[in-house]
Amino acid sequence: MTDPASSGKRCTTSRGFGPALIVAAVVLGPGSILASSRVGADFGFAFVWVVVLAALAMIGQVALAARSGASLDGSPCDELARGLGRPAAGLVGIVVFLIVACFQFGNNVAIVAGLRPLFGVSDGVAFGLVVVWNLALAGVILGTRRLYRSLELFLRALVLAMVVAFVGNLVLARPSVSAFAHGLLPSVPEGFEGGAVGVLGLVGTTFSVAAAFYQGYLVREKGWGPDDLRRSLADSAVGISVLALLTLIIMATAATVLHGSIGGDELQSIADVARLLEPLLGEQAKVLFCLGLIAGALSSCLVNVMIGGTVLSDAFGLGARLDEPWPRRLTVVALMTGMVVALVVLQTGQRPVGLILFAQAVTVIGNPLLAGAILWLAMRPLAGGDRVAPPAMLVAGWLGFLLAVGLAIRTVLVLS
Repeated sequence: MTDPASSGKRCTTSRGFGPALIVAAVVLGPGSILASSRVGADFGFAFVWVVVLAALAMIGQVALAARSGASLDGSPCDELARGLGRPAAGLVGIVVFLIVACFQFGNNVAIVAGLRPLFGVSDGVAFGLVVVWNLALAGVILGTRRLYRSLELFLRALVLAMVVAFVGNLVLARPSVSAFAHGLLPSVPEGFEGGAVGVLGLVGTTFSVAAAFYQGYLVREKGWGPDDLRRSLADSAVGISVLALLTLIIMATAATVLHGSIGGDELQSIADVARLLEPLLGEQAKVLFCLGLIAGALSSCLVNVMIGGTVLSDAFGLGARLDEPWPRRLTVVALMTGMVVALVVLQTGQRPVGLILFAQAVTVIGNPLLAGAILWLAMRPLAGGDRVAPPAMLVAGWLGFLLAVGLAIRTVLVLS
């Protein structure tokens, strides 16, 4: 007979971590890998401190969203609808859905970019792989019963693959510890204005407000409630720390190998990074980088569309759990949108500039909106009259909101 005490202990252990690691998996996608490589190539270790600060801001946002998800009675958009009206919740859902659907094509293209240097995949094969992968993923989304549990296990494996791949390249590169430590001191190197877009991209791919907002849904999928608030805070810190560590590892590799020999403007795609690593570190580095890239693209591809589908469904009162029909259906809509655009890109070789600019415009509007939504949820009163989050966490929420507004303004100025 099983000992109840030991059984309960196993159950508690199995519920220890997971939601924030899923957030980290979606944030550390192809865009983050390319941005950190470009900044490392352009500025060496000079902006290590920027990654650390962006990660701290991200931890604050994720922790706030997790606390709201575990404490409030309703799901995030349901609470927004109760307090601000259904149109406000609908606006949040539409913005999130547009952001993830517009950028989803990049994950598909990155999977092909990771496979081509390894196997010499032709255009026809690449086209077929994208179709097969997305249709298979749609089948999994629509057909898997306990989707969250399967998702968590799958993404843990992909994050482990990224750790092995990128740490392997770091060992091959042998970066300077003293140069890395010096990069922790805030400074702005000469020539920063020329690479400002890359640095903004680095911050934007680390401080992802849409992914942080989704944490409120993930803790509910995990089954966490008010008794799990400390666990959710620890989970937020650990998960986003993994994200920051991998980002810094990729940046340090590029800073050691590529800085001074090329400029970040030569890294227009992920394939360029793999191509340039091979002559400098050997075939092994190219293989490791491509494997890490594929793992990052697969993880981001899956969770990215789930964010859009779940939040949009919840925004219109159609359900907020992954096991409900409408979140799955709308997730598949986002998935198919990304697939179609990726197929056009692979067929024509032309990047959908108009779509990218539209997605960037929505992001500029969406990040302050979502950061404001996270802060508003954190200030909601509980049954006893207290706010969801204590004052110290609310300060972090306000700082995150101001950072989102500042990044939006800076992005408009840089791109205009």
